[in-house]
This record gives sequence, structure tokens and C-alpha cells, in this order.
Amino acid sequence: MTDNAKLVAPCHERDDFYILPLGDLEAVEKILATQPIAGILIEGIQGVGGIQVPESNFLLGLQKLAKSYGAKLILDEVQSGYGRTGRFFAHQWVDGLEPDLITIAKGMGNGFPIGGLLLSPDFKASFGLLGTTFGGNHLACAAGLAVLEVLEKEQLQKRALELGTKLIAELLTLPGITAVRGKGLMIGFDLNQDAGPIRSLLVSKYKIFTGSAARKETIRLLPPLTITWEELASFVSALKDALNSHSQ
Repeated sequence: MTDNAKLVAPCHERDDFYILPLGDLEAVEKILATQPIAGILIEGIQGVGGIQVPESNFLLGLQKLAKSYGAKLILDEVQSGYGRTGRFFAHQWVDGLEPDLITIAKGMGNGFPIGGLLLSPDFKASFGLLGTTFGGNHLACAAGLAVLEVLEKEQLQKRALELGTKLIAELLTLPGITAVRGKGLMIGFDLNQDAGPIRSLLVSKYKIFTGSAARKETIRLLPPLTITWEELASFVSALKDALNSHSQ
């Protein structure tokens, strides 16, 4: 259901869904009132969209609309989950928000391929309901447990919030940055120019890789939760140099 045609395989192509403006509850209700909608899908914090943080009232409004029209609220926490934002899930920053489904992956295995789906009690599980070749893979489950143990032992969730808050404050001081968004170590910032040349310079000269976004002026930051402040400060210094050299 992505709007990026390059990522849609022909066998997965479909048109029975609607992509609506972030924050527009009126647009959502208009579709719910006129179409047979099964679910409302939204990221805890938009990733490739440029680290866009949904307003609390919008998410709670989606929850209310879902219940009113018999749809299920689905939170995509594949990128924003597992402690990255300072809460285990990004949607947990919103009091009273209880999604029906939560998708998880990426940070779940620290690089090992694993994904999961959390279901509310409204979905009645039964033996034999789902058959899968790789489901319950023992090695993947061991990797998933190891990640949870390290997250707890090293307090990486708390660390992500502390380091992210400090990093955002530093980014806001740099000339050439027009906006900074995010929570914890899930951060996006906009430049007053195309971000492509800056990202290329960071890689070629400083060996620092950053993420792109749908908007060409945006850079995404999703560093490992084990990163140190010294490493983040080194990035800020390299970014400052890159911005200065490209503004001349």
C-alpha cells in the first residue's frame, strides 16, 4: 500500500485503499462513511515520509473513528518501535491510544530477519489458524529474546531518549537547518537546500551514512541505540563542516 511504485511488485499491486493527508480526520471520516474499510494503517512516526510525528489528537481521533465505523486501527511500528523513540513503541507517547494491531520488525532482531504482529484480544486465536514455513523459527526467536535482554540490561530505551534530546538541541543550532523533528533516536531534519549532495559528502569524506526521505531536503537519522554521545558529536561536527563547505 505504499505510494512508491518502485516498491510494488505486480503480484501485490492493488487499488482498494486510500492514502490520505496526515492530520486530516475529516478526510478519513469521509472515506469511512462511504466505503467498506477494514482498517486504518498509520506509522507511529512516519519514517521515509520524513520523520513526521502524528499529533496526539489525530491518533486518538483515528481510534475513535475506527471504533465508530467498525474498522481496526493498525499501528506500523516496524521502524519506530523497539525503544527507538524513548518508549517501546512510538504510539505509547499518546495516552489512551490502544491499537488493534501492531506490526514489528527491523529492531526486533538487531539485523537478524524477524518480524511479528501483535493482536488485541478482539482477535480470537485458535490452533491451526495460520500456517507458515518460517513462523516460530527457533534461531530468529533466540535473536529476538537476546535483543530484549540487551535493551533492558543496557537501558537502551532511556538512553535513546536522552541522547536524542541532546542531539536535537545540537542540530537546532546549525545554520542551514530549517526544521528538526522526531523523538529519541528517530530524527529527521530539513535543510535549506537539496540534501543529496550533503549526504554524499558525509559518506565520501566522513564515512557517515544518513537516510534519505520522500522530501529531497530531508535527512533521516536512525543510529544504533548503542551509539555514544562522542559518536553523535562527531556526526554533528561533520555535518556542520559539510554544510559550511557546501554553502560557499
